Amino acid sequence: MVRIRLRVFLAFSAITAIAIYYVADWVREEVRPHYLKSMESSLADTSAVLASVLEERTKGEKIELAGFRSALRGAMRRELAARIYDMNKTSVDLRVYVTDAAGTVIFDSDGGRDEGADYSRWNDVYLTLRGKYGARATWERKNDPASNVLYVAAPVRSGDRIVGCLTVSKPLRSVNIFITGAKRKIFTGAMIALVLFMVLSWLVSGWVAGPVRRLTAFARAVRDGRRAQAPKLGRGEIAEMGRAFDEMRQALEGRKYVEHYVQSLTHEIKSPLSAIRGAAELLEEEMPPDRREKFVGNIRAEAERIQHAVDRLLELSSLEGRGELRDVEDVDLSALVAGVLEQLGPAAEARGVKLACRAEENVRVRGERFLLRGAILNLVQNALEFSPAEGEVTVELSAADLCAKLTVSDSGPGIPDYALERVFERFYSLPRPDTGKKSSGLGLSFAREAAELHGGQVTIANRQGGGATATLELPASG
Repeated sequence: MVRIRLRVFLAFSAITAIAIYYVADWVREEVRPHYLKSMESSLADTSAVLASVLEERTKGEKIELAGFRSALRGAMRRELAARIYDMNKTSVDLRVYVTDAAGTVIFDSDGGRDEGADYSRWNDVYLTLRGKYGARATWERKNDPASNVLYVAAPVRSGDRIVGCLTVSKPLRSVNIFITGAKRKIFTGAMIALVLFMVLSWLVSGWVAGPVRRLTAFARAVRDGRRAQAPKLGRGEIAEMGRAFDEMRQALEGRKYVEHYVQSLTHEIKSPLSAIRGAAELLEEEMPPDRREKFVGNIRAEAERIQHAVDRLLELSSLEGRGELRDVEDVDLSALVAGVLEQLGPAAEARGVKLACRAEENVRVRGERFLLRGAILNLVQNALEFSPAEGEVTVELSAADLCAKLTVSDSGPGIPDYALERVFERFYSLPRPDTGKKSSGLGLSFAREAAELHGGQVTIANRQGGGATATLELPASG
């Protein structure tokens, strides 16, 4: 499937290429007429000047050519050293011929080759002798545009009468040199413009597709149940669409959130309620005091179990519903770890489990002290519950590359492969090795939510040789 950025790029590039092609073609076609106009104007000036020179020598109807002939012959022989842009001009390439009033050639600067010929039907002569502007363009070689020659005439007057005409001609091959150079520059400029516009179109397509790509990533994160913030899309329609996505996410998450927690809470308290109901029914019967006390204790224990589940569920629900931290401060993780180990020391001693700690001093992060302490407490408590008597729980704390890293390792049986992907799910719990009982399954979920809220993460993996290691990573505050 073609990506939207590529589609925009191809469409923009195609439109640009077509536009540049037609503009360049139009400019190229306009170049030749402008060069020809400039050349024809120059020939008109030249013919007018030379005709004026002849008029100074004309008496009556006879055109005097003696001095004019020698002057032009010298000009035609003159060697030039003119550097005109990209062209080196070394000789005069004009041809001048003069006709009488009947259109017969009486002078030809090209070695007199057409003197005596009848030019009265050529447009330059025919029109000029009738008092009009005379000019023509003729191919020297048939069907060869490169051999085109431009002829421009001016009348030779004696008083008010036209007694002849003078025509100046110039081959267009010299103009073709300039036209070819201009076309080459136009083509080069068009290619450079096309490349620049393609680069620009790639940037514009990225500018257009970027918000769409961020919205797609946001939608996929919501689909996968990952914590995601709505992307910042500036202003305009795209930003409005982003806000609509976020509002839809909040609405959907709110409905699913309530539905999930109702189902989870129902599932969690179903077993304790069944036990309470059974014990209550038995208490209605006559029984010895010691047995009655046993069932009352069961009711009390199951009620506490329900209370604990509700409290932990509300605690996790409150945490998951938050989009940002509150009461942020500079927290010393080293002190938090020491406090947690001190709190859990009696429980570890009662179970015969050794608590070992290797922590660097003054490892600090920015965050909520309560949430960070709860995350560390849950990780260490989880490790204690899975460690056998005479086992060991090792807590290590270090900081490197602006990352604070806490690892909690136990000496228990490890996590079954089928459970590795589920240990952070709400209410998912494995039986404890010593009692076979399960916990509420909310401790690791709390630790994960707290870590992600701080911009960090929690992972858990089996150790070689037995046991598991939970790793908490957080951005250090420097």
